[in-house]
Amino acid sequence: MAPNRNDKEEKIDELSRKERLSRGLLKIGEIAKLAEVAPSLVRYYTDIGLLKVEGYTKGGYRLYDKDETIRIIREVKPAVERRRTLKEIKESLEKEAKKKK
Repeated sequence: MAPNRNDKEEKIDELSRKERLSRGLLKIGEIAKLAEVAPSLVRYYTDIGLLKVEGYTKGGYRLYDKDETIRIIREVKPAVERRRTLKEIKESLEKEAKKKK
């Protein structure tokens, strides 16, 4: 079943690759390469709610905001290496996001 898409995601569908990249929207593989992690890790972090999908390509690929996604992955990596649980990391990121609002 295809994911529910809103108007923002429909507009992203219509972007060319060049426009998508100029807006900082990257596919999983592109994000994983920049963050130096496996694409499966990006998918996993998305599935548990650490990362947010900004939209989808016409082919159904997930698109992520480059700056925000890389920032979160870089914050999470050292925490995981220090043996913090992903639940603790997620709660910490949510607290930081609330402080910024």
